[in-house]
Amino acid sequence: MIKQKMISLAEISRDQSGNKSALNSMPIPRMSAKKDPSTVWLSNTKISLSVLALIAISVTTPLCAQQISTRSLSLDEALEIARENNPNFLQSRNDESLSNWDVRQAYAALLPTASIGSGVSWQGPGEQQFGSLTLGDLGFGNQPSYYFSNYNIGLNYSIDWRTIKGPAQAKAQRGVTLAQIDLAEASLISTVTNAYVEILRQQEALRLAEQQLENSEFNLRLAQGQLEVGSVTPIDVGQAEVQVGRSEVTVLRTRNMSATSKMRLLQQLGLGVNEDVVLSTEFTLSEPTWNLETLTNMSLDRNPTLRARRRSKEVADIGISSARSSYFPSLSISTGWSGFTREASNTDFQVVQARAQVASSVAQCVQTNNLYSRLADPLPPFDCSRFAFTDEQRQGIIDGNRAFPFNFQGSPPSVSLRLQVPIFQGLSRERNLQAARLQRDDMVQQVREQELALEADLSIGTANVQTAYESALLEERNRELADQQLTLARERYQLGAITFVELVDAQTLLAQAERDRIAAVFAYHDAVTSLEVLVGASLRN
Repeated sequence: MIKQKMISLAEISRDQSGNKSALNSMPIPRMSAKKDPSTVWLSNTKISLSVLALIAISVTTPLCAQQISTRSLSLDEALEIARENNPNFLQSRNDESLSNWDVRQAYAALLPTASIGSGVSWQGPGEQQFGSLTLGDLGFGNQPSYYFSNYNIGLNYSIDWRTIKGPAQAKAQRGVTLAQIDLAEASLISTVTNAYVEILRQQEALRLAEQQLENSEFNLRLAQGQLEVGSVTPIDVGQAEVQVGRSEVTVLRTRNMSATSKMRLLQQLGLGVNEDVVLSTEFTLSEPTWNLETLTNMSLDRNPTLRARRRSKEVADIGISSARSSYFPSLSISTGWSGFTREASNTDFQVVQARAQVASSVAQCVQTNNLYSRLADPLPPFDCSRFAFTDEQRQGIIDGNRAFPFNFQGSPPSVSLRLQVPIFQGLSRERNLQAARLQRDDMVQQVREQELALEADLSIGTANVQTAYESALLEERNRELADQQLTLARERYQLGAITFVELVDAQTLLAQAERDRIAAVFAYHDAVTSLEVLVGASLRN
């Protein structure tokens, strides 16, 4: 391929501005003559078209002038702003924090769990029923109300093969999430780059439309000059005025499309549409020198879609190991401590019970001494005075009742160990294991599919870039030839060698050549952007 000098859009714009200056400096012969009525009518037609164009422009202009900030924006700055503000990308990036917590949770599952609980309750006064009996039947009537409190502390530890493989699976799943975030970022870069290039495309289209308007106005002045010297008829002037009106409408529509493209870019950046930006990055047309093998190696390592699928395959591999956990035993250990309190609202019932017990002991002692005294060989009697209800006992009952809510009485601790070995579960284990293997096989095929698609897309993409580059060079040459043809047509029209229709045809040919050149240049940039998406890296620097 013949090496060409890089052509930037800025250089092309400077060339076009040079053509404008040449246009404005071209001499146009003018002579005073009496105006024909047809000329007056055609002039009115031009005025009407201009008024309609101005009315359309005024509709698109805001009713109230607003202060709009202007900022210079490069492509790198636009991408950085989009990463920080684009709502859709921020939603994807939030998944990273959740995946990090999933990894922490998987490690925490290897540790024992602990719990602590406490509670209070109240039981009203009255008799409780136990089957067909009540406390009154048992001699415990007129029970007071009671206050209860309790606590419990539990410690549990369970382990199985799925829990052991949990951290590895969580890490692999986090890798999938990060790959998906990279994929979302690559999509964002492609979208922002395309929006950035679209603004440049519309700016070039607006420059072309304004140039076409200047050409139409120049042709109008040329036709009017020729009419004054009698070289043409008023029909030529009318055709030129209609051409000016059409060019004004084209400028109006193109300017609206340019403003719309800026708003779309600001939308992708997460900024308000009331901010005006001036693009500072220039996209150059340069000969592609990339090596297909190098691009293929880069894409196999950096392509976000391929990386996401490889991460999913790693998750599927660990899923097979996790599915085997249903064949392995599980172990669980638990222990706990607890305590309780009970406090009666009134101790009179307990005091009466204690007095009754003392009286019963005294009566039993007296009865025993009476029996001993009737024996043939009497035994020494017991001292029944030792059975007496004292104030210390009464105070002890009151003090012992003061337990609610924190004077707990501990319960005996407990420890349990459980080992569970699965034997038969209705072939569910076999089915789940087979499903995990098939899922892994599917992911292997998806990875291979993506690799084959990358190789094909890269070959097609490099060919598209090369074709677009050569087409842009050819279209630039065609534009230069069309410009020369228009200059020659104007000179011949001034000499009366051709008609105005032939002059308009030459101008239309130049406009079409300009549009084709712009389309070819930006087709090249679009092809490069598509290639960058496949490679996963920038290729413009």
